[in-house]
Amino acid sequence: MNTTGADVVRSTGGAPPVDWDLAVSTARRLVRPGPVVTREVAEHTVGRLRDVTADAEAHVRRLTGLGLGLPLLPGDVVDREQWIQAAADSIAALTTDALPSRPSRVVGSVMAGTAGVQAGMVLAYLSSRVLGQYDPFGGGDGGRLLLVAPNIVAAHQALDVPPEDFRMWVCLHECTHRLQFTAVPWLRSYFQEQVATFLSGLDENANSAVARLPELLRRARTKPDPTASGGPLGLMEAMQTPEQRAVFDRLIAISTVLEGHADHVMDAVGPIVVPTVATIRERFTVRRRGGGLLDRVLRNLLGVDAKMKQYAVGAKFTSHVVSEVGMDRFNTIWTSPETLPLRSELSDPSAWIRRVT
Repeated sequence: MNTTGADVVRSTGGAPPVDWDLAVSTARRLVRPGPVVTREVAEHTVGRLRDVTADAEAHVRRLTGLGLGLPLLPGDVVDREQWIQAAADSIAALTTDALPSRPSRVVGSVMAGTAGVQAGMVLAYLSSRVLGQYDPFGGGDGGRLLLVAPNIVAAHQALDVPPEDFRMWVCLHECTHRLQFTAVPWLRSYFQEQVATFLSGLDENANSAVARLPELLRRARTKPDPTASGGPLGLMEAMQTPEQRAVFDRLIAISTVLEGHADHVMDAVGPIVVPTVATIRERFTVRRRGGGLLDRVLRNLLGVDAKMKQYAVGAKFTSHVVSEVGMDRFNTIWTSPETLPLRSELSDPSAWIRRVT
């Protein structure tokens, strides 16, 4: 049984920080239609996507050594509207209890509605771009692997690559994410705890940042922080207290490793089962950087470009460690939170090797 954001709020009896029902309805009104295909093509695509996930995960297990003995499960094939609902449910489950409470029910309802409309606009934008997603917080303890069929069709058409190869390539990435969480028992709760800790300090951090704004501006002009990010992430980091920055660094580090590891695996397995993997990667990388001016502005505001950098940094880290010490010793990373790389080690993987392996 799925639980909506509103259900989570009603069960706790408090005013919602975000009206997720409004977010979903807003996104569904704004979502663009998918590519036009025949019923035969649509049914074939859905059937192949369901079938290929188990094959893809078997290949990932052989390469990584993770999850051997776990059941091989299919993925859930969804359209854009179904992805919107699933994404809203997942974010609500992950954040509702951790977000700061509203000052009153009346004011809180207005603010929740405003946040819901804004969240809906973001979900609508992303719903036409997400190819697949493993949601560790949906579908029970095993999570839920989602494959957005219209986006996968639109992407392989735009890239002009074989659809069977592209479907396998996408599934390799998402199945790697599923294995990261199902084969590493502590990862799901650790990630959830870090998100909750970060969100619970937002109100206090915002008040502190306002008081420190003149100091922050002066420091930025006279002594820029070389470790800080650019764009929205850089602004967020500048406003954080040292305690908040530490949690933020841990979230950035684990997210970068998860994405980079999946990118490394999909390309490492690729030549065995995806004959056109080199062409797909080359054209997909160009596509990630493409788009018109409005699209690029929105990607920057939503942090999508920062996400793209995570793929590159994380994949480079993973490839370096695997080439130096092998996949078995790389898997030391999944031993405990203490063996995860520090954010500073992402650009210096040899430092992680010295510290951990």
